[in-house]
Amino acid sequence: MEHMKIVVDRIEGSVAVLEVGNEYVNFPVAALPKGAGEGAVLAFTLSGGGELDEATARLNRLKKRDPGGDVFDL
Repeated sequence: MEHMKIVVDRIEGSVAVLEVGNEYVNFPVAALPKGAGEGAVLAFTLSGGGELDEATARLNRLKKRDPGGDVFDL
C-alpha cells in the first residue's frame, strides 16, 4: 500500500487548493470529504489490485498538471 498526505491549503469559492507533495493543485470543494476545510489533512491510500496502476498513473498526472485554474476530476 502506498500512502500520501494531502493538505487542504485554502478554499477559494468552489475550488480547494490542495498541497500534494511539493505541488499545489485545484480540486472541487464538493468532492472533498464531508467536514474537510482549510488545514485539513487528507490521507490518500493506494491499495493492491488491478486498479493500483491506474490510480498511480492518475495521481502522477494530477501532480504534473499546472494548477492555474484547472479543476481535476479524480
